[in-house]
Amino acid sequence: MSYANEQAVLNTQFNAAQDAWITEQARRAPHVLMRPAIYPDGNQWCALYGINLQEGVAGFGDTPALACADFDKNWSSQTLRT
Repeated sequence: MSYANEQAVLNTQFNAAQDAWITEQARRAPHVLMRPAIYPDGNQWCALYGINLQEGVAGFGDTPALACADFDKNWSSQTLRT
């Protein structure tokens, strides 16, 4: 019977911690926390948080994932008007 050596255990622990950190960062993304409406808009996708484009924060992209990435980028630069 063989056991994992100390370096293998440390590598596994490091990888698990790194995966947990990556997961937590993804959970903190604005599109995850704010849950914008995601819908097709012409030939692109729109992720919109708010009543409309003029009063909310939006992101656009060729796919829902790209629209969410654009939404995340715009979240800190756009001001939500209520």
